[in-house]
Amino acid sequence: MELGRLDGVAIGTLRRVVEGLDASLVIDVRWRGGALDRLLDERHAALAATVATILRTDGWHVEVEVSYSRYGERGSIDLLAWQASSRTLLVVEIKSELTSIEETLRKHDQKVRLAPAVAAERFGWRPAAVGRLLVLPAGTAARRRVARHASLFDAALPVRGRALRTWIRDPRGPLSGLWFVPDSSQAGVKRDRTTPQRVRCRSGGLPSA
Repeated sequence: MELGRLDGVAIGTLRRVVEGLDASLVIDVRWRGGALDRLLDERHAALAATVATILRTDGWHVEVEVSYSRYGERGSIDLLAWQASSRTLLVVEIKSELTSIEETLRKHDQKVRLAPAVAAERFGWRPAAVGRLLVLPAGTAARRRVARHASLFDAALPVRGRALRTWIRDPRGPLSGLWFVPDSSQAGVKRDRTTPQRVRCRSGGLPSA
């Protein structure tokens, strides 16, 4: 390890050796020459843009990255949406990657609790109902993670799929939902896996129409 020959060394072993020297191990993952945290930021922004567009199309007013600081609790609401006709406030939390489930739900709950006061102070919105919505990328990794902790997510965010989209179009009362949204930031990096089409040629060698 001192010579940098780490191909056969487990990360756990390397971490224990480093900690024994009163140091810390920092692993920097890079993807196609870019830092992974920048990639996650791009995915987060893409998901936020997609959801904001859908909400606005369905008649919601959407504010992005609404910061708050109340009674020592600080943070930022990814999307704060308002539907004036029903006086419904929607607090949207967007996660491009689901890491700590308990922390995600706890922080989202804090934002939902503080959102009515923040909305009234900042925008003059006084909601009759408040909805909470967690947005995840519609990929296999996120779906599997949710499935592994199904009982927790079913209790906290039971509304999904068609029922969720129906509520967004016509909100009636509060909502606690989970929405898997296609990740548009990955559209440019997917390889084209379509099968090449054969072209029949006439006897003269030119392709037929």
